[in-house]
Amino acid sequence: MRRAAAPARRPIKVRGGNLGAFLCWAVVFADIGTSVYYVPGILYGHFGSRSALFVLMTLFVFILLCVKYAEVTWRYPEGGGVVNVSSQALHPFVGLLGGLFILVDYYLTAALSALSGVLYISVVVPGLTAQVVVLAVTVGALIALGVLNFMGIKESARTTAVFATIAAGAQLLVVLAVAVYLGPTGIINSFRALTSGAALPFTSIITGYAAAFLAFSGLESIAQLAPSMREPRRKVAYRAMGAVVMTMAITSPLLTLWSTTLLGPTADPNQFISILGAKVGGAALGDFVAVSGSILLVFASNTAIIGAYHVFIALTRMGFLPRVMEHRNHWRFTPQWSILAAVVLPIAIVLAVRGSPDLLGDLYAFGLLGTFVLTCVSLDVVRWHEREHWTAANTAIFVIGVLTTALVLVAWMVNLVAKPLATGFGGGLTVVGLIIGLATYRYSRSQRPAVFPVPFRPQRAKESIASVLGGRRSAREVLVILPHEQLAAEAVLGEAARAATGRGAVFLYRGDRHPYDDDADLMEVADPYLKDYSARDAFSRAEMMTRKLVPNRRYVYVPGTLPREIVGEVWRTLSPKETVVTVEDQDVLPPVPFDRIRRHTSDGNTVLHMFTAKTHKPAEEVKAS
Repeated sequence: MRRAAAPARRPIKVRGGNLGAFLCWAVVFADIGTSVYYVPGILYGHFGSRSALFVLMTLFVFILLCVKYAEVTWRYPEGGGVVNVSSQALHPFVGLLGGLFILVDYYLTAALSALSGVLYISVVVPGLTAQVVVLAVTVGALIALGVLNFMGIKESARTTAVFATIAAGAQLLVVLAVAVYLGPTGIINSFRALTSGAALPFTSIITGYAAAFLAFSGLESIAQLAPSMREPRRKVAYRAMGAVVMTMAITSPLLTLWSTTLLGPTADPNQFISILGAKVGGAALGDFVAVSGSILLVFASNTAIIGAYHVFIALTRMGFLPRVMEHRNHWRFTPQWSILAAVVLPIAIVLAVRGSPDLLGDLYAFGLLGTFVLTCVSLDVVRWHEREHWTAANTAIFVIGVLTTALVLVAWMVNLVAKPLATGFGGGLTVVGLIIGLATYRYSRSQRPAVFPVPFRPQRAKESIASVLGGRRSAREVLVILPHEQLAAEAVLGEAARAATGRGAVFLYRGDRHPYDDDADLMEVADPYLKDYSARDAFSRAEMMTRKLVPNRRYVYVPGTLPREIVGEVWRTLSPKETVVTVEDQDVLPPVPFDRIRRHTSDGNTVLHMFTAKTHKPAEEVKAS
């Protein structure tokens, strides 16, 4: 039997979010831009007036990291950051590990940001200076943020943008005021403090370099914004990261330099930036910096809480945590148990360290750098799999990316040794999380196997299929299109098991468009497969019925938000020798000639075996050739 020749394929439109480059910059800066309020004081306690030297060293790596994180953002539009990229590039278990790393980071961000916010507001409210009061207000602030999230009061990107812009303006005002205060000669002389004194031993240099990464914590926020980012995501991501780099390159090194060299020994390191502003611009500027910084720090703490509970939900949907973690209450329809878990531990951490920013800063290293390392390694692996199509520019980008990974890995390994408290704390939480995650996964798999399919991306069809095949081209011999109706699916799976016995098969499922597809929260992991329980059940049944018969199995999930012709695009890209599909679903295939079609009827369901020996290239390849 033959079918008519295929018409020209119309371009497939992919919907984006509504955040442009400015709003993305604002959300990221509201996280990363708060580091300048506490990092100079933390570094000053260890490295004195040379603290800015290490921030400058780390700034170079930060710029390289921004390039990689921007790429992660457009490559993985469903978001998820390290959880998603490491799951798809390496293994879902590595995604679990990445999720635990980022949770440690989020816990400490929530705790340190809330604490620093209270310490800065005490500049204008002196009654908050007592340690007991600081602890009480910090815990109260974290509880209040938890209540707000429980009530479903969402953080708006536009509201964040207002306060991020005000705080960034305050930081730039301090930079400008110091520049005027010092004059050209004074500015030049201020940099001499970086090289004054005895030569630093290598151990101090490498330890300072590793410690200074705290100045750029919050970079991972950009990857979490991907679902909300406007198309074209690639352009928006690079513009947003370019703005972040420019802002941080001006504020972080200069404010660290001048706050650690111009202030006297009696200055409170927990209020360095406000005190610096008051010194060079008067009390009004100091108070403005304190208030704007305190508000932004509260936003950063809330962002960390939101990010943490969304990671809990993602890990739950992946099968690594009990389902109760994604349970939503009937009152406000919010995930109360995930929110509780995201708030309780930061409170416990603040109380355990007795409100010490220095201790919190030391604890930071494990999760922050572990997240960076896993993200970098995962992206390097993804790039390496695409090496067949590299140009000279792609080769250079890969080499620079590997260098970035090595530089971050060195910093992480140094901190593992230099900061045993961080290693013990972060490593302990990670081990506990791994035990819970793997035990939950093992229990769930004993009931029903978990399947982690590869999402098909129409803009990058070749890469999607290459990821599915995993270097085994035999997997493309049979394409099985799973229907939504359960009895029909059973019939298709029975035929697929017979057709693909001893061979390879790709199982494809196109999801339904759910009413909540357009309603993703800010920083939510908007992977439609994780929400599509019908698809997960279909793949689980396929795995149970075929794992003993089909040695090489692969799974492809097509989101229901994409048009039906995407299934035909998958077929063209795979070019299978045999396609197993129901009569009702055969219209999703492209109208190309088949060599023969065999029918089989089971329990009233007609299943087609459609054979072809000819390779059918996607339309764009035909045009290119």
